[in-house]
Amino acid sequence: MRKLRIGIIGCGGIANGKHMPALAQINEVEMVAFCDLIPERAEKAAEKYGVEGAKVYTDYKELLQDETIEVVHVCTPNRSHSFITVDALEAGKHVMCEKPMAKTYAEAKAMLEASERTGKKLTIGYQSRWRGDAQYLKRACLDGELGDIYYGRAIALRRRAVPTWGVFLNEYEQGGGPLIDIGTHALDLTLWMMDNYKPRMVVGTKYRKLAEQKNTANAWGDWDPEKFTVEDSAFGFVVMENGATISLESSWALNIADPHEAICLLAGDKGGADMLDGLRLNYVKNGRQVIEKPDFSTGGVAFFDGDASDDPSLMEARAWIHAVLTDTEPPTKASQALVVTRILEAIYESAATGKPVYFDD
Repeated sequence: MRKLRIGIIGCGGIANGKHMPALAQINEVEMVAFCDLIPERAEKAAEKYGVEGAKVYTDYKELLQDETIEVVHVCTPNRSHSFITVDALEAGKHVMCEKPMAKTYAEAKAMLEASERTGKKLTIGYQSRWRGDAQYLKRACLDGELGDIYYGRAIALRRRAVPTWGVFLNEYEQGGGPLIDIGTHALDLTLWMMDNYKPRMVVGTKYRKLAEQKNTANAWGDWDPEKFTVEDSAFGFVVMENGATISLESSWALNIADPHEAICLLAGDKGGADMLDGLRLNYVKNGRQVIEKPDFSTGGVAFFDGDASDDPSLMEARAWIHAVLTDTEPPTKASQALVVTRILEAIYESAATGKPVYFDD
């Protein structure tokens, strides 16, 4: 069996929590190189997940010089997603880049153009698509059970769950706070369900109402207000070219009693669905309003050729590796992730200027 040789660039939290554990369960791959600015991180990753003789780097460009590496996973802060990905594609590697695609639309567009120019595959890590509820709802949408979906809510609301580690609070490294961190998952999920990637206009607001507070009851301990340089909540209103409407709600800290993360609500002309209390589909049958709740305790199937799993990260990784091995399109297309980044950037721009942002193309 031929094994894909993979290099990991960035050996921090998301690599250890998602990418490397998932890849370690796939027989068709082997992790042969690890890169991190902190050499101890790369060494530890190589020892735990690497093949015998796996190489360790602190400069990602040196890793890219290894012509035997076919696939690279970019697991670095948002600021470096674009230039590392473009360099990897230009070096002849297929790339899985962690979400969001990039800090800005221009950076994300450069990534897509590099993929198209080199003929190398590019996908973005939106593992929420692979949850059981998301897979079921996507099938319902594909089957037309909701009809024409003209309204969606993308919800990523935490009450007091500000990530206090790494560079999450650093605007320079990340480009923003909860909107670009977890709001991106909810928006990707909603656009994917609606299969609508043509925004016309965006209005956005963002807030720093709680970031300066202390004794916060935060899930991961009090944050340092001096290091909290991003928003604590942000909201967007999106009108699509076909008239459909999407509202996006995101927060790390917000005074709400019922938080929800990376979920969506959809309304079509035949039925609706939401993930507010597990997955619920609603419609009218025999003159009565009906709510249907699927049972996910028995597992399910995924929309690709490969083994199903209850772990969204593993399912995403399997689908990605399958696409590389079979030379097919990755399930999460870079062109779709580009639209997510474009909308997020527009929300930030609108929040800063107080004006709507209109798209000309």
